[in-house]
Amino acid sequence: MSDAEARTPAQIEADIKLRRVRLAETLDEIGVRVHPKTVIGDAKAKAASQVDQTLGRAYVRVNRVVTDVRGRFVGEDGRPRLERIVPVALVVVGVVGVLTISTRRGKN
Repeated sequence: MSDAEARTPAQIEADIKLRRVRLAETLDEIGVRVHPKTVIGDAKAKAASQVDQTLGRAYVRVNRVVTDVRGRFVGEDGRPRLERIVPVALVVVGVVGVLTISTRRGKN
């Protein structure tokens, strides 16, 4: 006598009811997953995650550059390196002066 023959009609009916409940749960889950609000929410979350990752990488790069620049103009003891700051400051003042003069000449 096989397993199928040994089952009573009540057991078969209970099994069918259980399978219906599981199927209904699966269909409900699929419905939630493909619902437009869920799809849009997932897309927003993915986009936000990508932005966070991009901003995180950008922050690390900027931080690295700032640290490198700071290392060039500030000594290990925290004192400014005037031998490097003064020439850069003179170049900046010169460029600003040239731009100012050329802008004034352009207006006349």
